[in-house]
Amino acid sequence: MTTQLDHLHHIAIVVENIEEAIKWYTENFRCTVTYQDATWGMLKFGNVQLALVLPNQHPAHLGFTSPRAHEYGELKLHRDGTKSIYTSDPFGNVIEFLDEESCRQAGI
Repeated sequence: MTTQLDHLHHIAIVVENIEEAIKWYTENFRCTVTYQDATWGMLKFGNVQLALVLPNQHPAHLGFTSPRAHEYGELKLHRDGTKSIYTSDPFGNVIEFLDEESCRQAGI
C-alpha cells in the first residue's frame, strides 16, 4: 500500500519591495510569476512556489495543502479563491494549511 504524501505548496519569505524582489528572482532563477501586486507575489519553480510578502502583511511561513486543513480552525477565503488557516508548529514556525479542494478549484 502506498501512502500519499502531503504537498508543500509554497515557502513565504519577507522582502522589503515586491517589485524589486520579483525582478531579482526572475533574473537569477528560471521561474515564472503566477501572481504579483503591491503587497505580495508568487513565483513558480519546478518543485515548489515561492511567496514574497511584505513585513507586517504576512509572516514568513511554510504553506501545505491538506484535506484536513479545516481541522485546525475556521478557514479564511483568499483573493485567489483558496481557503486556509495559519497556525504554528511546536517550535514557533508559522504553518499555513491550505484546503486541498479550494486549491484544486482555484487551479493552484
